[in-house]
Amino acid sequence: MKKAFVQNSNYVRFVEAVKAVEQRGAREASILLVTGPAGLGKSETVDRFAMDTNAIYLRAKETWTKRGLLSEMADCLKLSNTGRNQEVQARIIGHVAARQTPIVIDEAEFTVRTTASILECVRDISDLTEVLVVLVGMETIESRIARYPQISSRVAQVVHFQPLNQQDVMLTARQLGEVRIADEVVAELHRQSDGRMRLVMNGIAALERLAATNGLTEVRAEHIKDFPLCHDWQGRRTRIPGRTA
Repeated sequence: MKKAFVQNSNYVRFVEAVKAVEQRGAREASILLVTGPAGLGKSETVDRFAMDTNAIYLRAKETWTKRGLLSEMADCLKLSNTGRNQEVQARIIGHVAARQTPIVIDEAEFTVRTTASILECVRDISDLTEVLVVLVGMETIESRIARYPQISSRVAQVVHFQPLNQQDVMLTARQLGEVRIADEVVAELHRQSDGRMRLVMNGIAALERLAATNGLTEVRAEHIKDFPLCHDWQGRRTRIPGRTA
């Protein structure tokens, strides 16, 4: 499979939301929230954004404390993480303000568990620097953040990642696949994957293996009869072409 980033419909909506936050009226409303079920490509999208903008990219952890956040952020910026929390935070604020460095935090539900103290630390940095903060998490993050008005009032945009449509799957197959995949096979891949990016990519890899094993230059419908393209370990039955049960 080719190494490339596919600009699908979720990515397009994410970029539009970023532009909206950058053009916001209230400067303190600098938070962009990205939510959705696992497997839809949230992390890949924000990782690409972070690379393109030289953003601070952090993955929150269950064991995170305020000190852990500040230490990892300082390490990411190649700043000293020694001294008191206030001193480390001051270094970060000075660096971020001078360069207007966006902040991306994946698995952000870990920043709002029993309290919002970790996220309030991020809020302090964004308030003083006015930089964009992208928080990425599962659907539950919205209700968690809603409990803290001092945070939720700063959310300027929310992007709910959706299952890929068939055009998205077609685009992914064309850009990532190293074998030609017929349109009817793309349609079947879309149905079997339920539009989940992770399963789509696994399906493309399966089709490439099928093509290599059978010496195919194009995978067509007749080649995937009774061939499951996607595997869901949670026990859902994968749809097989031609079967109704």
